[in-house]
Amino acid sequence: MRHLLDTQHLSREDALEILDVAEDMADTQRREVKKLPTLRGKTVVNLFFEDSTRTRISFEAAAKRLSADVINFSAKGSSVSKGESLQDTAQTLQAMGADAVVIRHGASGAPRTLATSGWISAGVVNAGDGTHEHPTQALLDAFTIRKRLFDDDSRGRDLSGIRVTIVGDVLHSRVARSNVWLLHTLGARVTLVAPPTLVPQDVSGWPVEVDYDLDHAIAAGPDALMMLRIQLERMSAAYFPTEREYSRRYGLDARRLAALPDGSIVLHPGPMNRGLEISAEAADSPRSTVLEQVTNGVSVRMAVLYLLLAGVRPHTEKEDLR
Repeated sequence: MRHLLDTQHLSREDALEILDVAEDMADTQRREVKKLPTLRGKTVVNLFFEDSTRTRISFEAAAKRLSADVINFSAKGSSVSKGESLQDTAQTLQAMGADAVVIRHGASGAPRTLATSGWISAGVVNAGDGTHEHPTQALLDAFTIRKRLFDDDSRGRDLSGIRVTIVGDVLHSRVARSNVWLLHTLGARVTLVAPPTLVPQDVSGWPVEVDYDLDHAIAAGPDALMMLRIQLERMSAAYFPTEREYSRRYGLDARRLAALPDGSIVLHPGPMNRGLEISAEAADSPRSTVLEQVTNGVSVRMAVLYLLLAGVRPHTEKEDLR
């Protein structure tokens, strides 16, 4: 794997390989000593042009547990705020000897530009670009669904037959886009639920069904319900009358939680707007996987960095996991 830029062009085989390697990484994280020597001598740069807590810390933890050196770069207070271009920043990182660059950027397509421009020879991982994609979030969501719904060893298993309903601000959500493509690739059936104003203008090419009634979608019996954050910071117009009205029609409250089929789970990419898209009862219920997603995110990102920088499966180098 040279780069990880999106899930739309990720093959089923590559997706399963990442998830299976993440299973191996998760096994190592149950040990008393969690650190592996695998990427000793490698340098990973977290290049974040947008604010982030969970994703940046998760990538930092993943790299450090693989013994890589980590450099955290924030656009605020850097030369970027003085007008430095992405090209100049990239070439500076190249001169510093970066082996992998994890980039979050407000412009859709920035990670692909970085990966294909020739400015840098390092591997590039997309940590979220504009309203385009966030591939590692989709991978950790798929990993979480697989772990919770399959009691046995899930290595090698896809999500064929699993029904996933994604609810909320699809229009602005890169998480939704990455999940749609990855879940479809893994065989899941995906339904989007949102107000008409928060559905992208043309989803005819997406492998999804669209429903505008959350209660109707829940009655259809999803195996996993993914609640998206309402991204108020990206909204410059009134996409729904009031937050109270949105919560009444599209929020996951205690009543809707109780209506879910037995065994179904609730996901949320975080951070959560409690009381808006999800109630405290739902967020803290046994069905919720929110904290598991955070834990699994480290294992998935360890797998991505491993495959990016080591280039081999762990089972061919067992000494790396001892």
